[in-house]
Amino acid sequence: MTCNVIVGGFYGDEGKGKIIAYLSIKDNPKIAVRGGVGANAGHTFVHNNQTYKVRMLPSAVLNPETQLLIGAGVLITPEVLIDECRKYHAENRTIIDNHCGIIDESHITRDKENLHLKNIVGTTGTGTGPANSDRALRILNLAKNVDDLKKYLGNVSDIVNESIDKSQPVLIEGTQGTFLSLYHGDYPFVTSKDVTASGICSDVGIGPKKVDEVILVFKAYVTRVGGGPLENEISPDEAAKLGWVEYGSVTGRQRRASPFNLELAKKSIKINSATQLAVTKLDVVFPECAGLTEYSKLPSKPREFIENIEANLGVKVVLIGTGAEINQIIDRREEN
Repeated sequence: MTCNVIVGGFYGDEGKGKIIAYLSIKDNPKIAVRGGVGANAGHTFVHNNQTYKVRMLPSAVLNPETQLLIGAGVLITPEVLIDECRKYHAENRTIIDNHCGIIDESHITRDKENLHLKNIVGTTGTGTGPANSDRALRILNLAKNVDDLKKYLGNVSDIVNESIDKSQPVLIEGTQGTFLSLYHGDYPFVTSKDVTASGICSDVGIGPKKVDEVILVFKAYVTRVGGGPLENEISPDEAAKLGWVEYGSVTGRQRRASPFNLELAKKSIKINSATQLAVTKLDVVFPECAGLTEYSKLPSKPREFIENIEANLGVKVVLIGTGAEINQIIDRREEN
């Protein structure tokens, strides 16, 4: 592994945090760098029965040897960042780009009071939309001007490119999901910028030829928070019966649910130029595979599910989540 980009294939909530946390321990990357929007996207993962949630730092935070970077395209909520750095003892290995935009209380207030954003789009109310609006107007404050962030500042693009040029392993983490992209999603029920693989690389400051693998993360079923279309959506009662009830990491809102959507997945693969796939929460749909870590031991029904995805999408599923713990995963990257 040199440079892997990990992004969500549906509407976010696909389990990117688990995949990145696993890769950070398994592959021991020199650097993990987060692109995406900002603290509106929470990534959750479980290690040794302890649940971790990060909204600003990369999900590689568990590996003390990995440097944690945040790209210039990301919006920073200073108090959230500083709290996470302290909580995870990451003050001395966190670098945010000088040009990260800053969310302040005025952005949060505008987000919560804007009827279109609140009632129609269903935003998280964390201020990201208004802050990105100010950035487009070139009036947004930047990290380089915030005293409390001075010790974290650096040129993230230079650091990441230098690491890649030295063939040091780098993980690039996206947030949310492909169909929440401002350009490629179900507008206006989208986030405030592009969150596809191309957009995430731009956030970080690397060109497409620097990327070795684009890992697209799907869940074994589809969920989304807030407004917008969701094909074949099931009722909350049906979701409860199937064990598909989930709640947003940031807002706590119940996620809407539907079965795995092959056509949506095909489109996502094209948009992101995905070279590898990850499928999480296979154990939720097929409890008989819970905790398995070897593909050869996968029972017939979940195996057929994975093989059907590969046959229809033409891309190999290299990582399969079989439980909440980051090590409850089937890693097929070394298979022929």
